[in-house]
Amino acid sequence: MSRQPNILILMVDQLTGTLCPDGPADFLHTPNLKALAARALRFTNCYTPSPLCLPARASFMTGLLPSRTGVYDNAAEFPASLPTFAHYLRRAGYRTVLSGKMHFVGPDQLHGFEERLTTDIYPADFGWTPDYRKAGERIDWWYHNLGSVTGAGVAEITNQLEFDDEVAFHGEAEIHRLARGGDPRPWCLTVSFTHPHDPYVARQEFWDLYEDCPALMPDVPALSFEAQDPHSKRILEANDFQRFDITPAQIARARRAYFANISYLDHKIGRLLDTLQRCGMSDDTVVLFCADHGDMLGERGLWFKMSFFDGSARVPLIIAGPGFEAGRTDTPVSALDIAPTLIDLARVPADTITAGLDGESLLPLTQGINRQSPVLMEYAAEASYAPMVSVREGRFKFNHCELDPPQLFDLDADPQELTNLAEDPTQAQRVAAFMDQVRQRWDMQRFDAEVRESQARRWIVYEALRQGHYRPWDHQPDPKAAERFMRNHMDLNVVEEEARYPKT
Repeated sequence: MSRQPNILILMVDQLTGTLCPDGPADFLHTPNLKALAARALRFTNCYTPSPLCLPARASFMTGLLPSRTGVYDNAAEFPASLPTFAHYLRRAGYRTVLSGKMHFVGPDQLHGFEERLTTDIYPADFGWTPDYRKAGERIDWWYHNLGSVTGAGVAEITNQLEFDDEVAFHGEAEIHRLARGGDPRPWCLTVSFTHPHDPYVARQEFWDLYEDCPALMPDVPALSFEAQDPHSKRILEANDFQRFDITPAQIARARRAYFANISYLDHKIGRLLDTLQRCGMSDDTVVLFCADHGDMLGERGLWFKMSFFDGSARVPLIIAGPGFEAGRTDTPVSALDIAPTLIDLARVPADTITAGLDGESLLPLTQGINRQSPVLMEYAAEASYAPMVSVREGRFKFNHCELDPPQLFDLDADPQELTNLAEDPTQAQRVAAFMDQVRQRWDMQRFDAEVRESQARRWIVYEALRQGHYRPWDHQPDPKAAERFMRNHMDLNVVEEEARYPKT
């Protein structure tokens, strides 16, 4: 291409990459995503930087791990001083727009986006801060619980459906605005949905698609509490598992609703891609489909995220458009790599990029250049009592927490991660090599201290700001009603001509 490409990012929430081994699984009713995948480069082993919304999204935006952004959990402030891909692209001449969720916490609700078309679905303050000083404390009013499973089913409208309907509407309207040509700059539009995140509630038309679905039960049945690893036990306790007696019928309903909401997203994404095509911009636009983290969906008895198991940690990533030939790569990559890839696509000069990103551009993989570095993950939020780290290198995944025995899994031989090879004496050398990597990459004592300090500061600030007059940080979209449609400071002929696409 002679110019910088347009970029359309389609982001979803809590979609496990295990359902996208090479594009969406056959049993999923997703014609639009399957068509996109067929013409895209598909990354079959992409991992989240952290299996929780805000830490993952801050890393997605910056290319930095949570230990470097300071965004450890869903109530950690995203510093306004951290450059994001939106900053880099905007500085390089792009129009940058966000429609939907990004779960920014703090007064800065743009982080490089020139315009944000919707508010967020989750709060922007420090109210969801966990507290390592109170290990095992369950904060009931915002922690996950298994009511999302027992209450799964059908509804015409929910909090989340209302949000995503609006996200899609504004995303489609923005594509129309871009097509009208009032702004000559290349553009980057991020449309970010909250589905298929729990609660597992779907519209009837999509629920009906999965009446005879063959995947309504997990591959690995629930393990007893005693058989779970230490962190999985903490997750179950954080999710208040003792208060619920989950039945097979409830598991099937929850998974069915989750699959139905993937089809709901497919419908919305199909409209966006169709609008892009009808507006004549498909050939000049790179389309990137991704998720922040996955969902365990009842595998081993676990739900939601917060775990390094693949159901929670593996995410879909497909990229189509100029420069990306259709195909697949099994090389492990990270959502950390998305920001450097977008910066690379926008042809941002290397000497203007902050040094030391944790992610790396994926463009060399399109040129047959193999990636050598491992994939790294971190977790330091609810259900943990101390920071956890993970290294995915080749066929192996190694998980470490100072409180727990190590975990080593051979994902080729054991994709369900049922056999912890760290307990096998014949793997002692490999475990030692991974531990050397951990010690070289992380100062775990310092990591823990920084998380605790951040939590303690935020508890003080949150409780102080809740006294007296409260001024929210949540994004308030400006509809600019006085500048839309026909107003008496405008010429009607000009309004009608500029709003039409194609022009007369």
